[in-house]
Amino acid sequence: MSKKKLREQEDQEKQPEEEVTRLLKRKTIKEIIAPSGIDASNIDHLEIVSATTRYARSFFVSSLPRIATFPEIFRDLYMFGDVNTSIYINPIREEKSQNELNRAINEMETERLVAMDRGNINRESTLTQKRMEAEELRDQIAAGFNKLYEASVVSTLFAYSLEDLDRYTKMLASEMSKNLVGIKTAWGIQEDAFQSNLPLMNDKIEKIHTFDRNSMGTVFPFTTSEVGHPTGVPLGFNKQTGTPILFDNFHSSLTNYNMVIFAKSGAGKSVTMKTLISRSSVLMGIESLALDAEGEYTIVAESLGGINVVISPNSKTVINLFDIEPETVKDEITGKERIMVNVENKVEDVTQALMTMAKGSTKSDEVNELTKQIIAEVVSEEYMARAINSNPNSLFIQTKDEAIHGNMLSKQKKEMPTIGSWYKRLEAKAKANTNKNYEYHYSYLLKVMKQYVREFDGQMAYFDGQSTFDLLDGSPFINIDISQLEERFARPLAQQILLSWIWEKFVKKNSEDRKRAKQKRVIVDEAWMLLPFPEAVDFLNKMARRARKRNVSLAIISQRFQDFYEKPEAQAVLTSSDTKLFLAQDKSEIQYLKEVFKLSEGEAGFLVTCQRGEGLLKVGAETAILKIMPTRKEFEFVETNLNKIAKEQN
Repeated sequence: MSKKKLREQEDQEKQPEEEVTRLLKRKTIKEIIAPSGIDASNIDHLEIVSATTRYARSFFVSSLPRIATFPEIFRDLYMFGDVNTSIYINPIREEKSQNELNRAINEMETERLVAMDRGNINRESTLTQKRMEAEELRDQIAAGFNKLYEASVVSTLFAYSLEDLDRYTKMLASEMSKNLVGIKTAWGIQEDAFQSNLPLMNDKIEKIHTFDRNSMGTVFPFTTSEVGHPTGVPLGFNKQTGTPILFDNFHSSLTNYNMVIFAKSGAGKSVTMKTLISRSSVLMGIESLALDAEGEYTIVAESLGGINVVISPNSKTVINLFDIEPETVKDEITGKERIMVNVENKVEDVTQALMTMAKGSTKSDEVNELTKQIIAEVVSEEYMARAINSNPNSLFIQTKDEAIHGNMLSKQKKEMPTIGSWYKRLEAKAKANTNKNYEYHYSYLLKVMKQYVREFDGQMAYFDGQSTFDLLDGSPFINIDISQLEERFARPLAQQILLSWIWEKFVKKNSEDRKRAKQKRVIVDEAWMLLPFPEAVDFLNKMARRARKRNVSLAIISQRFQDFYEKPEAQAVLTSSDTKLFLAQDKSEIQYLKEVFKLSEGEAGFLVTCQRGEGLLKVGAETAILKIMPTRKEFEFVETNLNKIAKEQN
């Protein structure tokens, strides 16, 4: 192809582009972006003609209340159906503000003197008040504490029929009048008002009002969630609205009843939970049980008429890891309930606890799947040796009287296996073992598990033996105090064993039938202690997932969120908790919270700077800034600060 023909072809290709550019340059911005089918011939509305015709009516704010309150003044204008609102704000220079205020003050003083001469007392009093307010505002502006702004507010309401548009107009005017805000239809200037409400930064109608800095802040469309439920206990106050927050841990709107509380030391975690325990016990009849890692809940149990149980190397209280209870299970097909004993699940729970014991505080790598298999086999044989199976009657000794007369009152419960009996069976199996692959694991278990056996005076034998304590049904609060145990290993081990025991004695006894089930809560204080032990974390996750089925709320309290963040296995606890409360956070922790829970910069900043007892409450998708305020009487048993306690006593 010749160069001439090539140039001609290029010129032909450029012509359509140049034609489009020329047309665009000749059109105004309005012509480019506006729909071609807008009919502006009506004086009180516009018609937007398309496949479905829509009608639009624009308004402007004509009058305002004497005092504007946050955040109510324009709430209805922002939230009312299909409506767009634009606010034009222009600051007024201080010199102009001072001049206008001085002129207004002089005019009001003149009018006041005229009213006084005519004996119009009401008029004189009103003008005196207005003059004083104007003088105060002038002085504030002069001192730099305030500022004046000019602002106009334009809104456009949309509907699919003219009848609906008229009806919506009356409804909107009525709603706005409740806050003493007057709105007027932009009569005869609908096109200008509609364009003023477009994102072109061009206020064509300029219906101006004067605001000071405080009243100007009320127009911004900030909204806050009203977290809470119609039923429940008063947990605290919404700091943004001042309204009390009622919290119902078992409300039907929640996908689950679990909750987590994270905060740095001294931020008010224990005070919050004690307040919730006491109020929900008295007002809602919720039964709570706490695994008390720091010995902080003793006084709550005493105040509520509950029970305190102390687990320590020197206490005579024994809680047997092997205790198993029947449970009521609802058939998914027939809907009927039946009672059964789930031995298989119990064998797994006991095996996990014994695995944690075998690994010890060093979390030894010597314990593997072969070790677990040996432990599980011996545990299973312990139940089989006592003829305990899925039949609830297998938990009881059949007496002669019962066999003859069927007398249920004569039932006597069998003694359960213990760590000591399990150890003896392990010894017997080790002696009979001929498989060389198992020799080392038997030898290892016999050495490390001896410390948990009472017969050998093991230093950690406080869980070996038949249980000397049983949970009393109907107790408002049961506190199991493990604070006297060694912190690094003995306390987390006790948490895991007791969680398994609580599941048997406290959770499983609750019916799956929601109408008959009680509302119960299990509190795990300082839950971060469990995280280094995989079997303990696994059981905690299972409990979090299964608790709702039994109408039980699992409450996790911890001061070290970073540990949860760095352990993916523990995050199931977070996803299984519909309620989350974050009190004051350490700067080193806030980044992890921000990432996991998608907190805004403002929320994250608040959690770093907030005061004791303040925090962020997230219930489902709703969020509120919470201020927890126990009463003076409650402070007698919820306060944990020793200096404050001593001061109160003096």
